[in-house]
Amino acid sequence: MHIRNSFIPVRGVGERTERRMWANGIGEWEEFRQERAPGVGATTAGRIESFIDEATERLDDRDAAYFDDAFPSGERWRLYEDFREGACFFDIETTGLSQERDRVTTVSFHRDGETETLVRGRDLTAEAVAEQFDAADMLVTFNGARFDVPFLETALGLDVSTPHLDLIYPCRRLDLTGGLKPIEREVGVARDGPDISGRDAVRLWHEYEAGDESALDTLVSYNRDDAANLRTLADEVARRLHRETFPAGRAGDVEMGGA
Repeated sequence: MHIRNSFIPVRGVGERTERRMWANGIGEWEEFRQERAPGVGATTAGRIESFIDEATERLDDRDAAYFDDAFPSGERWRLYEDFREGACFFDIETTGLSQERDRVTTVSFHRDGETETLVRGRDLTAEAVAEQFDAADMLVTFNGARFDVPFLETALGLDVSTPHLDLIYPCRRLDLTGGLKPIEREVGVARDGPDISGRDAVRLWHEYEAGDESALDTLVSYNRDDAANLRTLADEVARRLHRETFPAGRAGDVEMGGA
């Protein structure tokens, strides 16, 4: 689904009204301009027109923050297709769950088909992380709103304001529950690297600190898989939600490419 298929950011347009508009052939902004939707009053229609005028300019300017603010939190997955190519898929590893006591060990970023990993004690700095985020249209994580982002903010003194799609919530909407790896298996996302757990990641970091360089190699491989696979998962989640939400056979149907 593309942003231009959406009317739900407009005050007075709820899910039911939007679906009724789609059912009556008003599936995109331009179609609304051409033919007023049945059952939409003059006041709401004026708001829709005003929204389309501003949103068209904002979309041309690739202003993801505008749409992040405009859409209800449960519908922000709709931003993904339009900002997918500028998205930064990222994942962190830490020595534990406490933002105050534990440390970030590695952070992997996947964007434009490339994955970069920062390592504590080498190149993992607040400036390096901020540079990655500032260059992105949006961030994509799994459970990052509750864990990765606040952990980085506390550990590195960052203030992360880049629009953020946390896949854990659209996954739940699709009844995909549990951790990242069980969900990957359920939707058929394969892993090339080591089959280890978050607990193993903590152990590997301590082994590296004790002098085992191969442990770091394994940890980095695991972290990189987490970040890169988020793109494949996001593609699949957006595809499923599009099919669940938008009328079949519409021109807005999209088939996203692979990672």
